[in-house]
Formats: sequence, C-alpha cells, structure tokens
Amino acid sequence: MKEYDLIIIGAGPAGLTSAIYATRYKLNVLVIGKLLGGLAGEAHQICNFPSYAKISGIELMNKIINQVKELNVEITAEEVYEIKKRKNFEIITNKSKYFSRAIILAMGSERKKLQLPREKEFTGKGISYCATCDGRFYKDKTVGVVGGGNAALTTALFLAEYAKKVYIIYKQSGFFRADPIWISKVKKNKKISCIFDSVVTSLNGKEKLEEIQINRAKKLKIGGLFVEVGNVPNIELAEKLHIKLEGAYIQADKFQRTNIRGVFAAGDITNNSLKQIVTACSEGAIAAFSAYEELIKK
Repeated sequence: MKEYDLIIIGAGPAGLTSAIYATRYKLNVLVIGKLLGGLAGEAHQICNFPSYAKISGIELMNKIINQVKELNVEITAEEVYEIKKRKNFEIITNKSKYFSRAIILAMGSERKKLQLPREKEFTGKGISYCATCDGRFYKDKTVGVVGGGNAALTTALFLAEYAKKVYIIYKQSGFFRADPIWISKVKKNKKISCIFDSVVTSLNGKEKLEEIQINRAKKLKIGGLFVEVGNVPNIELAEKLHIKLEGAYIQADKFQRTNIRGVFAAGDITNNSLKQIVTACSEGAIAAFSAYEELIKK
C-alpha cells in the first residue's frame, strides 16, 4: 500500500486549503472526501469572502477545487470508516486502505434534521436541505423555510425568486439570529412572511409533503419545506481515535493540533467560535503548516 506524508479527510474549504498549502510544502498529499466542495458548495450567495462582493457557493468552491487540481493533488471520493493509530496512521475507507505519517481532520458538518416522523420519507418529495439544489423545482409554489439564522434568511430570499409565497417558520419571538443586512432584505420582500414563536410539529401528505402542522394547532398547505436549523459537526472518527473534544467539537490549539501527535483538525469540526468559509480556509492553511513542521522534525 502507498504511504503518504499527509492525508486530509474532508474536501470542503478547510480540507482543500490544507491540500493547497501542503502541496506547496512538497508533501505527498491525498485528499479523501465524500462531497467535493463540502456544504459550502450549497450556499446560495456568499457576500463575505474576500475578493468577491457576491458569489455563489458552488462557483467559489469550483474555483478552489480547480486550483487544487492544477497542483496535481490526488483526490478520491470515498467515505472513511475508521482511522487506526499504529506507528503511523491507517485510514480505512469503503473502498481501500491508506497509510499516512500525519492526518488533518476536516470532515465539516452535516445538516440538522427536524427529527419528525416521515421526515426521511418526504426527503426529496417536498423536504429539502439545499435550496440551491432544489429551489427551481418550486416555481410558483408556496414553500416554507424552518430556521432563523443567515442560512434560513438567504434561503428564503433565494426561494422568493421562484416561489409565489415563502414562509419563514422560526421558534424565537419576533427576531432572527441573522446579520442585519439579510433581515432588512427579508422584511422588504413582499413574497416572504415570517411566522415567529413557532415550530413544525408534523409533516402530512400521501406520497409527498402536502401540509405541515405548526405548534400542534395551525395547519399550512405547502408545496415544499426547506430545513435550515443548523449543522452538526462530523466527529465520529475523532471520537473513535479518542481525540479530546470541547462539547461537540474537536479541541484544537492555535496551531490546529489535537491531543494526539500527528493529528490536526480544521474547519467546522473544531472549537473555533466563528464557523465561516474564510475561517475554515485559515485553519486549513495553519493545519498544513503545522503538519509540515512536525513531519520535517521526524
């Protein structure tokens, strides 16, 4: 089996930036990721990434992916099942085994679910977790968005370009956890209505979602429901490796080192306070540099 200097697990902003930096340090690198571009590629509009006043998630991530490919970085689309710490590291995927002297964990996060009966059944049949992927299918329909952060509000604004009516359903009372600019845009959009102090309590329909129940009382006929209630960090591999956690996140120091030598972490899975593409890229760059320094010491 081929052994690498560094294996990066995750192909989102953090993982891909790690690969760019590690390759420039002349390390032999492999990137393993289920989803090339990560969840960042699903963002409708990004307005806070330096050098772009406005850019879609898929466009930004494609630019980063192309940069990685131009450096001839080896990338494979696989799912990592287990990491074993031996003299070095053994990475076991759904297709193969790989060996590495160091690893960077950059698995990112996945969408939170509503945890309601029939949610899985209706996924793809009225329930979506990606407006950029599915929004165009709801032209001239009434749709709902669950959530109150930036992702929910930008999703609602995007859907308003297609749907005839958009409801934002949020559990808090009269305010959003979002940037003022997005709140202002939502308030000005006549297609969008906000339902505060509310949670979706049931999903109804025959073969697809047709109606939602709110607060166990109000029923709302709806063509589609987009869930934007946050993300959950993918830390299962870290837990199996006995990496120290801080709450639900990997505890990493300012050099992106974990408590296990040779293991670094970057992006949304770490204990940083700001979960943004730009901070994920920053952590990815630092993790690659730290890995390089440790490897040359060996």
